[in-house]
Amino acid sequence: MDRPEQHGSSSIPPARPGRGKAPRRSGRLRLLAASGLAAMSLTAGLATPLNPAPHEARAADDGGKKTLTVAVAQSVDSLSPFLAQSLVSTSIHRLMYDFLTNYSAKDNSTVPAMATEWESSEDKLTWTFEIRDDAQWSDGEKVTAEDAAWTFNTMMEDGAAATANGSFTNNFKKVTAPSADKLVVELKKPQATMTALDVPIVPKHVWEKVDDFSKFNNDQDFPIVGNGPFVLTEYKRDSYVKLTANKDYWRGAPKFDELVFRYYKDQDAAVAALRKGEVSFAAGSPNLTPAQAASLAKTDGIKVNEGPGRRFFALAVNPGARTKDGEEFGDGHPALKDAKVREALFTAVDRKTIVDRVFQGKAVEGEGYVPPRFGDYFWKPSAGQKRAYDPAKAAKLLDDAGYEKNADGKRAGKDGEPLDFRILCHATDPNDKAVGKYLQEWWGELGIGLKVDCRDNVSDPWSAGEYDLAFDGWSVNPDPDFVLGIHTCAALPDKPKESSSTDNFICDKEFDKLYGQQLAEYDPAKRADLVKQMQSRLYDSGYMNVLAYPNAVEAYRSDQIESITTMPEDAGNIYGQDGYWSWWSAVPADDGTASEGSGGVSTGAVAGIGAAAVLVIGAAVLFAVRRRATSEDRE
Repeated sequence: MDRPEQHGSSSIPPARPGRGKAPRRSGRLRLLAASGLAAMSLTAGLATPLNPAPHEARAADDGGKKTLTVAVAQSVDSLSPFLAQSLVSTSIHRLMYDFLTNYSAKDNSTVPAMATEWESSEDKLTWTFEIRDDAQWSDGEKVTAEDAAWTFNTMMEDGAAATANGSFTNNFKKVTAPSADKLVVELKKPQATMTALDVPIVPKHVWEKVDDFSKFNNDQDFPIVGNGPFVLTEYKRDSYVKLTANKDYWRGAPKFDELVFRYYKDQDAAVAALRKGEVSFAAGSPNLTPAQAASLAKTDGIKVNEGPGRRFFALAVNPGARTKDGEEFGDGHPALKDAKVREALFTAVDRKTIVDRVFQGKAVEGEGYVPPRFGDYFWKPSAGQKRAYDPAKAAKLLDDAGYEKNADGKRAGKDGEPLDFRILCHATDPNDKAVGKYLQEWWGELGIGLKVDCRDNVSDPWSAGEYDLAFDGWSVNPDPDFVLGIHTCAALPDKPKESSSTDNFICDKEFDKLYGQQLAEYDPAKRADLVKQMQSRLYDSGYMNVLAYPNAVEAYRSDQIESITTMPEDAGNIYGQDGYWSWWSAVPADDGTASEGSGGVSTGAVAGIGAAAVLVIGAAVLFAVRRRATSEDRE
């Protein structure tokens, strides 16, 4: 659930073609991760071979350590899992901390993580998780159910600790740890997401010393105690994060000794670094442009990976920023509260042109809120509901709303003020800039002015409600609950300009009602129908306009990486997964562990792992706490 980079993980993040995440199963689910069964599940979940070019260089070697360097277009917003929402940050937390459960790299099904098995009571109001006994924190302390209970209780009791993932615990009534290996969660109402809780579990003995979760960014004392496949050992703000492999990780240690995510504000510079072998992998912002991908595909030693994406690319309208108690703030344009104005703007947007010219065919035309990769939850508007590109209709809508053209051809309200808007743009995202130019042209023909306001930091004006429109987007998880929850009234901030989980200050009672119904529905088909009704409601409101579902387009040096796991197995992505599979399973090109000629990922790629890892987010400055579009982690 990552935010685009946030906005969505971030965050998530953002998946699989034709399959969405089924709602939670009820009853006894026994999944023994320490057994051979778990081993089979793991190896079966590895992605299809990517057939890289013959080796031409070895992965960077620093003092005998194998280094995998990833070029990213985003800086860390926070190293606290209670606060972090950007995709790069939530991706780091997936490496540092275990969750109760994980998604399979093969098909998004639920697999064990910190919990080995779980069961629900007959009324679905009590869930019991058995916690594995073969895991320990990196400082040597044993991982217990008390750590999970403390994490959830802290989120329930402290609003700041619920900033990033509070939607997962809003319905929790009580959480206890009757024993070291048993966690019990009591619910107010049935909750279908109980095996899809994307919440990093932190060590109680470390975090209980924190006084103020709103200010603690977990970036002062190193190494940071964790229980994931990597341990964060060093960090310099807006420069780098360094992790080392957890050789004692219960699932096995990574093959690469170092993993580096280096920040590049200029995406062309990142591509150039990939060509030179200075980085092993380039993710883009969040994807490579078609021109970059086409050029890299012709380069020896570089493999381009492309598949259906887990993200959406959208326009968000400021409906009027406000707090939970209704206090208004910000300076959003009042005309955008008029449904006819919003409808006119979106009716004057040609999605096909955006897909064909901006994404050059490497995207699917946007419709509903959940990408088609999650087939169970994918929704399309009906023929009579769909907004077709129709400038004449858009002009009439504006006329009917009282915004007629003046002598200069500009739209103006009854007060005589021109209809001029601002749109927040991510400075590192070429798609934002390209689409912005088209919007200026299309809306200009209607007599509407548009300023494309591109910034390195969109978080501050967004949280302050100081924008009219914004380019938005999230990585959607197999279970879409998180990206739906960020549009509920409960997600609004407690105080003006305060950081919160709201995406766009939307508060609609009917949407909230549907959200509650889907959260409590365990029947997969019925829940999917409710999720589609929510998307229909969001679509009709005119506050969110999904323009496209971009493909995941990324590239890596096949002479440095022998094999790596994509997610899902068929046509999946490497960066921004709903898990840690890619970086945890990656095998150095000269390691000799991957099966001969495998070229991408094989079951042999994860058979015996041990090493360390480094994550670096380069030297340039970028604060992207709410990087929309470019995380469900939230993911």
